[in-house]
Amino acid sequence: MRFNVYQVSRKGGRHKNEDRMGYCYTRSAGLFALADGMGGHPEGEVASQLALQTLSAMFQRDAKPTLKDPLRFLQEAVLAGHHQLLRYATDRGLMDTPRTTVVACVLQGQSAYWAHCGDSRLYLLRGDKLLARTRDHSYTELQVALAQSGQPVPLDAQRFNRNVLFTCLGSPGKPVVDTAGPTVLQPGDRLMLCSDGLWGAVSDDDILRALSQRSVTDAVPELAEQALRSAGAKSDNVTLLALEWEGSDNPAEAPVVHTRSLGDEVFASTIQASLAAGEAPNEDLDDAEIERSIREINDAIKRSSLKKP
Repeated sequence: MRFNVYQVSRKGGRHKNEDRMGYCYTRSAGLFALADGMGGHPEGEVASQLALQTLSAMFQRDAKPTLKDPLRFLQEAVLAGHHQLLRYATDRGLMDTPRTTVVACVLQGQSAYWAHCGDSRLYLLRGDKLLARTRDHSYTELQVALAQSGQPVPLDAQRFNRNVLFTCLGSPGKPVVDTAGPTVLQPGDRLMLCSDGLWGAVSDDDILRALSQRSVTDAVPELAEQALRSAGAKSDNVTLLALEWEGSDNPAEAPVVHTRSLGDEVFASTIQASLAAGEAPNEDLDDAEIERSIREINDAIKRSSLKKP
């Protein structure tokens, strides 16, 4: 595999950054993920971190060097993140469970597969055309989907604020996890994962224009700054990760990841690793491990954010 990737996260006007993002890969498969810890519930930054940590851990365990069933992997890994959050809250006697959205994408062979829960989005572009965009698990998107299909909109959906989600990781009920793929990729196709801090402040048209006309190295920080300017002092956390499939091989244009030279057992990650070879996902992370994991992810985010085109 070969891809160009760039990622940025900004705190915006919030007290702390509860978004997390990152990617990991073997010789023949890659996992890209983003989670947005939810305000109004405890420890949103821990929720998003644990979700990504679980995804990465299961990818490291299962991708040898490919996944047998990418869609099944995504479904199971996202639900495993949900159960990690429930266990975390129970073990610490929390009155409420930390909650997070998540969107994740697997690249394997020449195809992309993805899953999401909540309103963190994935965009897939080919040239200046939008091939796919995840549908938010919000009452607004539910109303749109029902209206487009000619079905009546339930009264409970009509009375909720448009930003209210009806599912997320850490919720009392089983999360809704939507999956899609495989979609065969062509050289130059672009994928972007982002939190609602981006798409809530920048229109889809502006997102598509930036991603189709600029390199990912230029488009990603420019979109983040546009979102911060548009939202002003009350801006949400703004986080996005974008990649170009088999794009430029010039590292001056964007960081290039080549995986063909990796051995079958080699695993590389920008997400805090939590597994030794052959272990199951760690279900008993202590506070020190969580804090160390958060620091390492923040350091990775800072390093990528400070890169200049």
